[in-house]
Amino acid sequence: MRVTIITAIATGLFGSAVFAAEVVPTEVAFTDGAVEQSLTGVAGDPANGRSIVGDKGQGNCVACHQVSDLADVPFQGEIGPMLDGAGYRWNESELRGIVVNAKMLFEGSMMPAFYKTEGFTRPGNAYTGNAADDTFGPLLTAQEVEDVVAYLSTLTE
Repeated sequence: MRVTIITAIATGLFGSAVFAAEVVPTEVAFTDGAVEQSLTGVAGDPANGRSIVGDKGQGNCVACHQVSDLADVPFQGEIGPMLDGAGYRWNESELRGIVVNAKMLFEGSMMPAFYKTEGFTRPGNAYTGNAADDTFGPLLTAQEVEDVVAYLSTLTE
């Protein structure tokens, strides 16, 4: 009896890890621009997301967007909409879709796709022969996308 209970608990704990498999960029499913399924099955870390949004070497969201919560980050952009209230304007699935590939929700968006690895136009080969090949990864990892979404979800005012 004890072995059965322990086996059932272990199966429940470790069996759920199967569902937490990372979604690769080419397998992301969009529904009207939103991505309903978590890319990792692991909750995002809003503190790390905040760091990514404000880091000019990583997410660099502040190059185009203003965020009052990141007032300590200088030279915030004005090209994209202000991110204050993002968690009020869009739900988690929509925010994930925007971060993964904003063009799926906003066709004419200038925002880069942060979780995409194919379908790019590479004009460099026509001019220099030195364009990047298709072997590089997305701008953000799947968990970093989840972290950014978790942070943006906290911006409700």
